Amino acid sequence: MSVIEKSQSMSAGEPAKALWISTIAFTLCFAVWTIFAIIGIRIKQDLGLNEAEFGLLVGTPVLTGSLVRIVLGIWTGRYGGRLVYTLTMLAAALATFLLSYAQTYTQMLIAGLGVGLAGGSFAVGVAYVSPFFPAEKQGTALGIFGAGNVGAAVTKFAAPFVLLAWGWQAVAEIWAVGLALMAIVFWFTTTDDPAFRLRRERGATSKSFAQEFAPLQNVQVWRFSLYYFFAFGGFVALSLWLPRYLVGVYGFNLETAGMVAAAYSIPGSIFRAFGGVLSDKKGARSVMYTMLAVSAVATLILSLPAASSGGTGPAFGITPVIFIVVIFVLGFFMSLGKAAVYKHIPAYYPENVGAVGGVVGMMGGLGGFILPIAFGLLKDMTGLWSSCFLLLFAIVVISLIWMHLSVKQLSRQGHSAPVAAT
Repeated sequence: MSVIEKSQSMSAGEPAKALWISTIAFTLCFAVWTIFAIIGIRIKQDLGLNEAEFGLLVGTPVLTGSLVRIVLGIWTGRYGGRLVYTLTMLAAALATFLLSYAQTYTQMLIAGLGVGLAGGSFAVGVAYVSPFFPAEKQGTALGIFGAGNVGAAVTKFAAPFVLLAWGWQAVAEIWAVGLALMAIVFWFTTTDDPAFRLRRERGATSKSFAQEFAPLQNVQVWRFSLYYFFAFGGFVALSLWLPRYLVGVYGFNLETAGMVAAAYSIPGSIFRAFGGVLSDKKGARSVMYTMLAVSAVATLILSLPAASSGGTGPAFGITPVIFIVVIFVLGFFMSLGKAAVYKHIPAYYPENVGAVGGVVGMMGGLGGFILPIAFGLLKDMTGLWSSCFLLLFAIVVISLIWMHLSVKQLSRQGHSAPVAAT
């Protein structure tokens, strides 16, 4: 019997309301989380940062947002997603506002750690939204919620114009105020999730940390984490890196680069909901196979040398048009994979969605932190902009091989996946 069936205190429209308000909140959180993708370019110019330092700057919020996900996921189970989500947004809004007063690189890194709390909201939202829906609809629900990744596009579309008009500090202040207002709206328009209400009605005690972390002994959890490291971490890394890549390789101005990067982020976010629907109908495993296979081909193509608009690149290189088409294809299939990974979690670990979802989200977020730094280091070491796609190609091939071998082993042992995941 599901949480929904056990709890009789939920109104008919409550699941949809919780889902859509949570999705809007996550969209604003994601917009704040990726703010350095735009303002970081101006800060890089002002402070004279090298590529590795720039990668660390844009990746610092991702680090915080990654590491806090497991803690926030567990706290959501203990104190309810409504409270934890609201406090997370308020804390991130405060840090983002204070960022506008930072003067040195060190101060900006410290402020960036606080900005990163916005990224931790994903684990809260997953644990909050899941109990509102039965297993056969959770893929779709979590896919819709995850489409809040489109917040990256909001930043890339709007932030360059705000930056040019009033400076990067104004971007931080406006984004902070918007997130704080969203926190207030969220608190007054949502209710506690059914799972939390049921535990409160029964007076049930919270699980111990040992019980919460028990599933992490399964290698399967870490396999899911690698998939998400690529699908989500790669998406975040490219969202942060693309403006700089397009400026450096093809000579785009900041506004144009931001628009193209935003256009990449939109399908890579919105189609996550479609990935959830596909995972419900076709099975998460099939969606994962397709995503990894197509991503391997796309990253291999993108790893070819780029043809510079200034004529310094090879004649046979990837032109801007080819690059944009292939990167859009990659973003689309990454979005399907992000949804498929999270379809697996409530199917295999229904009693530990917060902890397992937090760990998988943490690893995905770490991908968003580590990869931009790795991209910068590879560029500094090799001089090749396309080296970032060689790294992504290696990750996706390892993921595909590991998945195939694991599925074959499970088949030989006679194990079957839960119906919701197949």
